[in-house]
Amino acid sequence: MTSVLYDAPGPRAKRRNILYTVGFLLLLVLLLWWMIGELDDKGQLTSAKWHPFVVSTSWTTYLLPGLVNTLKAAGLSMVIALPLGAVFGIARLSDHKWVRVPAGVVVEFFRAIPVLMLMIFANQLYVSADGISSDIRPLYAVVTGLVLYNASVLAEIVRAGILSLPKGQAEAAHAIGLRKTQVMTSILLPQAITAMLPAIVSQLVVVVKDTALGGAVLGFGELINSRKTFAANYANVIPSFIVIAAIYIVLNLILTTFAAWLERRLRRGKKSTGAVLPALDPAGGASTGTGASAGLV
Repeated sequence: MTSVLYDAPGPRAKRRNILYTVGFLLLLVLLLWWMIGELDDKGQLTSAKWHPFVVSTSWTTYLLPGLVNTLKAAGLSMVIALPLGAVFGIARLSDHKWVRVPAGVVVEFFRAIPVLMLMIFANQLYVSADGISSDIRPLYAVVTGLVLYNASVLAEIVRAGILSLPKGQAEAAHAIGLRKTQVMTSILLPQAITAMLPAIVSQLVVVVKDTALGGAVLGFGELINSRKTFAANYANVIPSFIVIAAIYIVLNLILTTFAAWLERRLRRGKKSTGAVLPALDPAGGASTGTGASAGLV
């Protein structure tokens, strides 16, 4: 069986693929075995190193507050960056040059600057501002940097998602008298959201991980920065990194699983339900027999 993109593998190719898979798994097992042996030789697998992770006070004092700060910064950034990116992405498609050009300049400018520099600039701006305490300043700086950078990236994702739709849909909508705003909000944008979800989720995963930049440079009390204090008190640097990495993996898995569920739900919602219509007899009247099934779009 062949496909448009590739030829289906034959018996010899299938055997080679099986051998490659088995070889890769063996190498992976050997690598894990070597890593475990090295950790054991360095005394990183002793119970004393891992005992703090089963003590509730260790979590409530260090790790959970850091996790809360990570989720707070990422959540605020997502809530602000998503609509802001959608606005700028749609603005870049405007027919009016005075809207399209400034939006493009803003998007290209903030997309070209590293998010760490945006955080540092925002922090210095808040230092010179009155009424912002030093306790809340790192959170503001992290959220500002993440919003400016990720909103510009999401704007390009939105623009690409809308442009990927067939032009005939917009032309047909205009032909029946819909205004451009109605075409965008009622026809193009709802369809583009489903196509954009994988790219949007990938960017949201980046937002969660980039909160660590604020901890490394601005002293923001996120998860990795809290791990530093935790490891200093319990002298378990390597185990603490392993646990923090596992927490990040779980967070991103939850986010991607939710996005996959949402994408399936949106795709199912767009499928039409069949309606049974009566079949017409040759004379032009409706027969009383079995109706013909027709899908309504």
